[in-house]
Amino acid sequence: MCEYKLVVLGSGGVGKSALTVQVFFQGIFVEKYDSTIDDSYRKQVEVDCQQCMLEILDTTGTEQFTVMKDLYMKNGQGFALVYSITAQSTFNCLQDLREQILQVKDTADIFYELARQINRKTPAGKKKPKKKSRLLL
Repeated sequence: MCEYKLVVLGSGGVGKSALTVQVFFQGIFVEKYDSTIDDSYRKQVEVDCQQCMLEILDTTGTEQFTVMKDLYMKNGQGFALVYSITAQSTFNCLQDLREQILQVKDTADIFYELARQINRKTPAGKKKPKKKSRLLL
């Protein structure tokens, strides 16, 4: 069975826990704000007709746990960056989080990964041959 480590990141109070609990676990929306230290959830689901185990780490939005955040980024395989539509500052913080993820994962050139994904989706027979380029002076 496939197992995926997913990490939910964002500023404090944006709804990371409410989103995680509502969508994956209890199907209810938690309106009460209770600051999260770090919560981990596991759930078996079916994705593309395959059984998978999702391990979701709901992280704290406070800055005092930056060492732990680096560890989560290093071990995580997928990341959900969450922000509040009523607070522009929470959206602005996502760029820093994204940069931290790229530094920790050591994957600064995301375009190579996009090309790999396209290659996986495109059958070998349907790939377009390269055109020779000419240098004109």
